[in-house]
Amino acid sequence: MLHAIPTEKYGPLGKPMAEAVSQCVHCGFCLAACPTYRELGQEMDSPRGRIVLMKEVLEGQLSWAAAQPHVDRCLGCLACEPACPSGVPYRDLISPFRALARAAVPRSFIERFRRFLTAQTLPYPTRFRLAAQLGILARTWIPWCPRPLRPMLELLPPQLPPAESWPELTPARGQRRARVALLTGCAQQVLAPDLNSATIEVLSRNGVEVVIPPAQGCCGSLAWHTGDLTAAQNFARRTLAAFEFDVDAVLTNAAGCGSTLHEYSLILRGTPDQARAESFSRQVQDVSVFLTRLGVREPFPEYRLKLAYHDACHLANAQGVRLPPRELLRAIPGVELLEILGADLCCGSAGSYNLDQPAIADSLGEQKARAVLATGADVVVSGNIGCLTQLQHHLQQLGSTVRVRHTFQVLRDAYRANDSSKP
Repeated sequence: MLHAIPTEKYGPLGKPMAEAVSQCVHCGFCLAACPTYRELGQEMDSPRGRIVLMKEVLEGQLSWAAAQPHVDRCLGCLACEPACPSGVPYRDLISPFRALARAAVPRSFIERFRRFLTAQTLPYPTRFRLAAQLGILARTWIPWCPRPLRPMLELLPPQLPPAESWPELTPARGQRRARVALLTGCAQQVLAPDLNSATIEVLSRNGVEVVIPPAQGCCGSLAWHTGDLTAAQNFARRTLAAFEFDVDAVLTNAAGCGSTLHEYSLILRGTPDQARAESFSRQVQDVSVFLTRLGVREPFPEYRLKLAYHDACHLANAQGVRLPPRELLRAIPGVELLEILGADLCCGSAGSYNLDQPAIADSLGEQKARAVLATGADVVVSGNIGCLTQLQHHLQQLGSTVRVRHTFQVLRDAYRANDSSKP
C-alpha cells in the first residue's frame, strides 16, 4: 500500500523532507560512502536505510522511537550526497527530522543532562573556557564519572592555549583589494584561537581588510545538527543581524560553521527571515575559496614541509570545496602535499558526535590517524576545528609527533619563515 508524507503536518520543513525522500531510488550507491555503514554493516545505518526509516515515521507507519537509534548514529557528514546519482539532498532531511524527533523521542536523564551541558557551554566561548579548565582539573575523576559524560573529559587537551582577541578592524597591508567579515567561531576561540589570528594575518598580507563583528556569536551549527530548531533559529537571527553591513564576502575558517551558514534558508524556512537568510548565504565563502579566487598577492618564501591534507566533511561534501585548500598549499615552494588513503571517510568528529557516539567516533578517529601516519607527513592539515581536535587526540593516543594545523596556519607560518617581523 502506498502512503504519502502529510507535509502540512510538519510545518515549513515538511516539504523539503518529503522532496528529499521522493528523490531516493534506493540504488545503494551511498552505502560504500557511509562511515556508519562501513563500521556497523547494517542497512538501517546507511543513508538508504535511514531514508526508509524516516519516510515510514513521517508517514505514520513507524514510531519515532524505533528510528531514533539509527538516526542518532548518522554523522551528518553528507558523504552520501556526492555519491548519490539521483542528487538526493540528504541535508534537507536529516536535520529537520532530528528537529521533529526532539519533541517526540524521550531521552534518559543523563543523556538530557549531557546535551544540556554541551548546549550551554560549547556555543559560548567564555563559558566553554571555564568549563574546559574545570574539566582538565577533573581528569583524575574520570573513572568515577558516569560513562556518558566521560568523553567530554577525555577529549580535552592537556592544557588550553592562552586566550586571544582580535580588533574589530584589521586593515589591509598595502592597497586594499577586498573587505570581508570573519566569523570567529565558538569552540575554536577556546581550543585553537590562533586559527583566527593566522587567518586575519594571511588575508591582511594579501590586501584584504578584515572586519570582526563584535555582536556575533555562535552560528547555530551544534543546535541545528542535534535537532534544536528553536536555538538554531535564534543563533541564525543573531548572526544575520551581526553581519548586516556591506562587505565583499562573509568568511568562515571552520567547515562546520560554513555549512550551517549555507543552510540558514532551511533553518529559517517559513519565517519572515527566510529571504534575508538566502541573501546572506550567497555571501558566505570558506576562506580558502575566497583567497583562491582573489589570488595570492604576496608570494610565499620557500618552506620545506611534507603535508597530508584531510578533507573536512562539511567542506568537501557539504560545500563542495576540495581543490582551493590544496591549491593554496601547493603555492608554497618546498611543500610536498600528500593525499590520505580513504580521504573520503569521516574522522568521526562531526560536531558533538564524538560525545554522542563515542565508540563509533573513536574507531573512525583511530583509522584516520593511522592513515595520516601512513603518509609519512610531518604535518596534517585540515579546515575545521572539530577535525583538528579529533586528529590531535587520536594521533597523540598513538604516540605520534605529527603536528596538526589549519590550512591558514600553514600559510601564515610559511610567510613568517623568512620574515624579519616574525615574533
